[in-house]
Amino acid sequence: MRLIENLKWRYATKKFNPSKNINEADLETLKEAIQLSVSSYGLQLYKVLVIKDHKLRKELKDASWNQAQITDSSHLFVFCNYTERCEKHIDNYIQATAKIQGSPLDKLSAYGDFIKGSLSQKTDSEWISWSEKQTYLALSNLLMACAELKIDACPMEGFESDKYNEILGLKRKGLNAAVIAPVGFRSEEDHTQFRKKVRKPMDILFELV
Repeated sequence: MRLIENLKWRYATKKFNPSKNINEADLETLKEAIQLSVSSYGLQLYKVLVIKDHKLRKELKDASWNQAQITDSSHLFVFCNYTERCEKHIDNYIQATAKIQGSPLDKLSAYGDFIKGSLSQKTDSEWISWSEKQTYLALSNLLMACAELKIDACPMEGFESDKYNEILGLKRKGLNAAVIAPVGFRSEEDHTQFRKKVRKPMDILFELV
């Protein structure tokens, strides 16, 4: 199965080749893979910044424990969750569903009300936790698409979210940097690529009930 072989190939790249960049066609494929990600209720309550600008990434490197992947990679993907409860997102989703699927808007309004009612039951802390988790679903699609295209990536939580929010002006947009992923091409000097994967054995990881 090609998927399995691709997943065996990928690893969390520690050292990128700064001279190699992703071409525009592959970049669009990565973006489409993220766009097609699953999400709770289909809402996709996040925004993804794709940062190419080197000067900006140098600022972000300082807020990322000075990790070289931030600046040496081809692009930096920053997955941002929405921090504020806003029914507009749900209304927009229902309207888009009606338009794309050709369904009468009035028949979808009850589903919209159901989503609003369900999400309103979450406490503020539950909302933040839930919305941040949504970004990880999208991140997974990025990692699998990268593996398919033989593009390297490194999912990272090792950064200061508050500083990212300040540098990127996210707070005023109601956004929060939840998780990041530099993508590009591995350096031949990255010895991490030669390490064997360490994973739990199947009989320990899985239990048939």
